[in-house]
Amino acid sequence: MSKAKVLFVSQHIEPYIVDGHMAHISRHLPQSIQERGKEIRTFMPRYGCINERRFQLHEVIRLSGMNQIIDDSDHPLIIKVASIQAARMQVYFIDNEEYFQRKTIFKDERGRFHKDNDERMIFFCRGVLETVKKLGWAPDIIHCHGWMTSLMPYYLKRVYNDDPVFSNTRIVYSVYDEGFSETMDKKLPLKLEASEDFADSLKVLEEPTFDNLNKFAIDLADGVIVGSEKLTAESEKSVKACDKLSLGYQPLETYADAYSDFYDELLETELILSS
Repeated sequence: MSKAKVLFVSQHIEPYIVDGHMAHISRHLPQSIQERGKEIRTFMPRYGCINERRFQLHEVIRLSGMNQIIDDSDHPLIIKVASIQAARMQVYFIDNEEYFQRKTIFKDERGRFHKDNDERMIFFCRGVLETVKKLGWAPDIIHCHGWMTSLMPYYLKRVYNDDPVFSNTRIVYSVYDEGFSETMDKKLPLKLEASEDFADSLKVLEEPTFDNLNKFAIDLADGVIVGSEKLTAESEKSVKACDKLSLGYQPLETYADAYSDFYDELLETELILSS
């Protein structure tokens, strides 16, 4: 039997961004899963504050060069890669001069939420899936970490659902308390260019808040994991209301085994349902 393939997609990964529990999990979880016999790939945004020389990032020419259209504008997709030698793993970075060259992550120097964070999120999520397609690497599991990945379940289920690379892919969304208090551009549902038969599912994004992004992802994911010890009241409510396979918060001592078992259970469940 071939190794299960797990794609990790996160908004923060140590040591590139050292910022809380999510970044720590996103660094060590892929290594732990790889050590447990699964094949892995890992993606994050290439924020402008990441020192390319220090971390030895370099562009992957054969994967770069695609354009993505967002709100009627073309945006070139650049793919970079770096290695975490101690973990024997590579990290792929989604880059674009307009969206990710600025030195700040989600807020500017004055603490103002970037007005185009919605488009940066769209670009990142689509960029990951387009790159994986180009790699020809079909993941069994996609595990998403953070609100920046909250559109991944939508794209997998509604846009790339007929693509053979993702025909057997299950998607897991980890919910964290690392969010924002602002509201994104209310044109977000229009920028997703969804078909009319998906309009009802997009209603939650008419008010694109942190909690509503989490709810949107939870509703479309195949499995849900509580990534933070405490969640906002609304996100906790969304987790409790979902009828998906779910896993509660796991401490650092147990999370790797628990997550690996969760992936296996999800794949076994889907295998039984499809047989």
